[in-house]
Amino acid sequence: MAEGDTVHRTARRLQEWLDGRDLDRALAPSPLSPLRRQAERLASLEGDRLGLAEARGKHLLLHFSGGLVLHSHLGMRGLWRTRRRSEPWTRPMRSAWIVLSTVDREAAQFGGPRLALRREREIRLDPHLRALGPDILGEAFEPRGGVVALRRAAGGSERVGEVVVRQTAIAGIGNIYKSESLWEAELDPWRRLSEIDDEALERLLGAARRLMNAGVETGRAPRRVYRRAGAPCPRCGTTLRSRGQGDANRTTYWCPGCQRS
Repeated sequence: MAEGDTVHRTARRLQEWLDGRDLDRALAPSPLSPLRRQAERLASLEGDRLGLAEARGKHLLLHFSGGLVLHSHLGMRGLWRTRRRSEPWTRPMRSAWIVLSTVDREAAQFGGPRLALRREREIRLDPHLRALGPDILGEAFEPRGGVVALRRAAGGSERVGEVVVRQTAIAGIGNIYKSESLWEAELDPWRRLSEIDDEALERLLGAARRLMNAGVETGRAPRRVYRRAGAPCPRCGTTLRSRGQGDANRTTYWCPGCQRS
């Protein structure tokens, strides 16, 4: 699933690509596109300009000058692509869920579990967006407040590896950065949150923010432990392990040798 760094990087790219340019068409070529049910709103984007490309955790919100917001969630396989109109698409255009065109540029989303055109008021009142915890990559984020949010969201018996990916606790962290930041902070994913002091949790959230900001800049996620079960730990040499965790049974990767605190 696209994590917060991917969404922030996509928002930055679309802001730069479409900023200040009038849309001359907005299409939903794929018959599977959810926007096929919003033909009137889609057509009303023509002539609008992108005002703000905003990332909120794993959600992408494109605010347009006419008052509509394109709400996108990329899930596991969704992605955005950009091109100059003189260039070919690297994917068939007929499979795009939306294509936004200016006189010389285009941006398109392919796939994803959520795509909808909504009014600003609908965005403000959306219960899922309102329930999001602080964005780990938000300008105002600071680890101490993030610790408060983690503890507020957690039951007393829950493991830190379960809570840190809960979007109502901290928005933006997914399975890759869960495993990588827990390793960076030398924290055992299976420890109960109630057993970990605030200083260690601040260290965890600071590591996650630092690693994810690097991902925004480079487009690459770290791979010290993620999907490396059976390999030696790059810090202590112990064999890395993996196991499903939480209600969704998503795989956690960790080092049983140096992640003991």
